[in-house]
Amino acid sequence: MQQWAQGRLLQWAMRFPIDDLLPRIRDSLASHPRLVLEAPPGAGKTTQVPPALLDAPWLAGGRIVMLEPRRVAARAAARFMAGQRGELVGQTVGYRIRFDRQVTDATRIEVVTEGILTRMIQDDPALEGVGALVFDEFHERHLSADLGLALALDVQAALREDLRIVVMSATLDGERLARFIDAPRLSSAGRSFPVEVAHFPPRRDEAPEHHLRRAVEHALASHPGDVLAFLPGRREIDRAMRALADSSADAELLALHGDLPVEQQARVLQPADDGRRRVVLATNVAESSVTLPGVRVVVDSGLAREPRFDPNSGFGRLDVVHIAQSSADQRAGRAGRVASGWAYRLWPQSQRLEPQRRPEINQVELSGLALELAGWGDADLRFPDPPPPGALAAGRELLQRLGALDGQSITAFGRRMLALGTHPRLAAMLLAPDDDSERALACDLAALVEARDPLRAGGDAFAARWQALVAFRRGSPPHDASRGALAAIDQAARQWRRRLRVDVAPPADAPAHLIGDLLAHAWPDRIARQHPADPLRYQLANGRGARLYDDSVLFGEPWLLVAELRDDSRQPGRDARILRAAPVDPGRLERDWPARFTTRDRVFWDTDRNAIAAVRERRFDSIVLDRRPIAQPDRSRHAEALVDAVRQLGLDALPWTGALRQWRARVRSLRHWSPELGLPDLSDAALLDTLPQWLQPALAGKTRLDALAADALAEALKSGIDWPTRQRIDALAPIRVAVPSGLQRDVRYGFDDETGEPVAPVLAVKLQELFGLADTPRIVEGRVPLTLHLLSPGGRPLQVTGDLRGFWERTYPEVRKEMKGRYPRHPWPDDPWSATATHRAKPRGT
Repeated sequence: MQQWAQGRLLQWAMRFPIDDLLPRIRDSLASHPRLVLEAPPGAGKTTQVPPALLDAPWLAGGRIVMLEPRRVAARAAARFMAGQRGELVGQTVGYRIRFDRQVTDATRIEVVTEGILTRMIQDDPALEGVGALVFDEFHERHLSADLGLALALDVQAALREDLRIVVMSATLDGERLARFIDAPRLSSAGRSFPVEVAHFPPRRDEAPEHHLRRAVEHALASHPGDVLAFLPGRREIDRAMRALADSSADAELLALHGDLPVEQQARVLQPADDGRRRVVLATNVAESSVTLPGVRVVVDSGLAREPRFDPNSGFGRLDVVHIAQSSADQRAGRAGRVASGWAYRLWPQSQRLEPQRRPEINQVELSGLALELAGWGDADLRFPDPPPPGALAAGRELLQRLGALDGQSITAFGRRMLALGTHPRLAAMLLAPDDDSERALACDLAALVEARDPLRAGGDAFAARWQALVAFRRGSPPHDASRGALAAIDQAARQWRRRLRVDVAPPADAPAHLIGDLLAHAWPDRIARQHPADPLRYQLANGRGARLYDDSVLFGEPWLLVAELRDDSRQPGRDARILRAAPVDPGRLERDWPARFTTRDRVFWDTDRNAIAAVRERRFDSIVLDRRPIAQPDRSRHAEALVDAVRQLGLDALPWTGALRQWRARVRSLRHWSPELGLPDLSDAALLDTLPQWLQPALAGKTRLDALAADALAEALKSGIDWPTRQRIDALAPIRVAVPSGLQRDVRYGFDDETGEPVAPVLAVKLQELFGLADTPRIVEGRVPLTLHLLSPGGRPLQVTGDLRGFWERTYPEVRKEMKGRYPRHPWPDDPWSATATHRAKPRGT
């Protein structure tokens, strides 16, 4: 209570730059249901706009829900607004974040994070009782904010015309966003003083924490006020705290990140009680979401942890990346809130940053988004930046494997997964067990998957992490484990048990394979079987290969669940390395996934025998469990085997003719020159990918590749193009063109696969046949010039040119002088412009 009162006194004395804009904000929302508000950090938009709307007539006593991207900022904003009203959090102002809720029936302003808003809309599309949605810090472009805005716009258009939507941002292309949501745009001034920016680059081979320590020591010695240092994450903050522990004895060292207890977060956000200077080591939560009093110096590492898709684990991960210039400017601005300040950037001045941060939707795994769209029942929502089609398709494929989708439709199991509000992989695992003991274990495993590794020594056995957690609960964690990490994991597991209403205590022991059996529901594509000829090698259910390290403690396990692997894309064809795995019981696989065990006959091309072969295979997905030869394969499947032969031998195994190769080059060139024709992709890669569609019908009834005739191959290749389009191809890119001599000469086409562009088409013709022609011949309705290979009467090259007029003017006189003596029986007129074209020699006697 004392802390609240101190904060209250400070807040009463504060006036915010946005205060003068509040009447215009209210007036705008009274006449238009959407608004884009631009306001720099420190303007007060987060804590002043929602309370200013509470008495608006259009709100009619309804609630305001504000989406805040970070938990620290959500708690801080709610506490600040509550303090302004002389109340405690949970009265008029409250918050809801993952595993923490401070709201009551009296709450009218709710600050929510992550997927909370999405859950609210999915559970109640009409948003009963909600009058306004506020999206704060939208410039950070989190996927949850983009999805929340897309859903809100859909709700407003279809169900709630009276719903108000406010999008607020510190640095944003407000004009573009205002056009996107068809909204007015207002801008507020900020509160800032001049900030002097300097670069403080590292010394050679200097560790990052020592580099930061030098910069902080310099700041404390040279400038007044508190120091705010930006670091990527908790791990770097811990290292920096240790490095600064001795050198900053006169200053109070504080950390600020999302994993801190609420009391420690609140302490950082309040002024120091004893007047000591403070050094705050923060993640980018302090960039724009919260305000720290007393800061006069910023030390910026230039780094942040941002979501990226991790193919090793199948989840998104937080990667350390260079920040954008807009973020660097915001961080520097933190030093100029109360007086002039200084900002030290820990990277060379020559280093260039991207202007703006990239939207999360373009760089993370999208199975969660795909599940939300399926649950909403409309995949055509409007996003500021649409989700990449390939990533969205991959997300849907995973959901189908997890049982969340049937085709494009969400299943009953998928709806249960959606309600959990976590990654679909974890949701599938948490919902898989039938008894409470296994559910409690699944809660432990979910907490372990989401957390940083508690074991300092690593190792590839997933079970070792869980056993460390069990030992921690007994009070004797392993010496190589982090107590802090295990405590956080234990807390997260407890919250999962509460969420799933699991009343039993977490297990103290588990059968050898149970951990892998449960994890298999999160990674059904990573179930792996030992290779019969190589005990270190495994085949995964998705068809890929993976390999244990030589000293793996999992050596000899016939079945594994691979939770994490590393795939070195620089060495294609090599197996991935198994980084973390757990044994699996194959009997449990048959009980849990009987439909994934199949028996089928496969007809294929045996390269060693150069003949068709057939086997009967029993499989688990792509893992071959048993294979036996079939003496007389089904003849109706021979075409499938011949397609397999082409896939192995390459397209050159087919009976190509020169004319067909030229036709293919013409189509590929026109696809580039005239994309409006919509011609199919006839590149090698595309043809090999679509062999069953275009080639297999032509191979029906055949038992050998050489039984395919050239004309049948030509018709198969052309089968995807209708007759009018084929005629259009001939008109735009003709096989031959007429020249002034009256003859038709061939045009030679080509395509460069490395550049992905057509080679200039070539017309090889004797020079005398072009007399009287002023300009270079063109095709594709005059848009593409031909490259002329001008030949001597004997057919030898004289000149290559794309500029016939220039050739006649500048080069022909020299050619005429040289060739006239060598070919005296052929015409070499002084004026080629008016001479008669011919392909013959002069008559004798002339």
